[in-house]
Amino acid sequence: MPSSVPTFDELISTCTCSAVHLEMRDAYAVDYEQGPFAEWRSGFRHNPADRASWWRPWLDLIEETVGRGVVVRRARIVSEPVSEYTKFLYEGTFTNVAAGEQVRWLPRRRASDIALPGNDFWLFDEQWIHWNHFAGDGSWTGEEITDDPATARLCTKAFETVWSRAIPHDQYQIH
Repeated sequence: MPSSVPTFDELISTCTCSAVHLEMRDAYAVDYEQGPFAEWRSGFRHNPADRASWWRPWLDLIEETVGRGVVVRRARIVSEPVSEYTKFLYEGTFTNVAAGEQVRWLPRRRASDIALPGNDFWLFDEQWIHWNHFAGDGSWTGEEITDDPATARLCTKAFETVWSRAIPHDQYQIH
């Protein structure tokens, strides 16, 4: 019997209730962020009042998803003091919030007793998991998509536990 595994784009465009993202690395070296990260390191900062200068297709997608009634949440587990890359993410998170994403931060020391999956993931409607795989240097090495029920339960429980302990973006202080 043939099976059809949806793509990330299909999953986010067809989810109906929730899309949650758990990030657990202190640095990423994904191609599409290398330029913006280098610019940030050189002193560039987005002007929140100049939306046209920082709005991008990803934010359109999130805004459209939230507009359909889907709750989009992102939780980041971070080491403290935070890495330079985490500072970069933190300072740009206002764009995610502007698009309708809810974002929280959990200091890693407060996650020690949480059973966490081994990789960052997106979880759609508590059913489909989109794993992101990274090399030790933070470069993206691929993705994997599954709807295994036991894995979906693990990811749901891990995310909800992290979320319940995490600090809302507007209250989190960089350390």
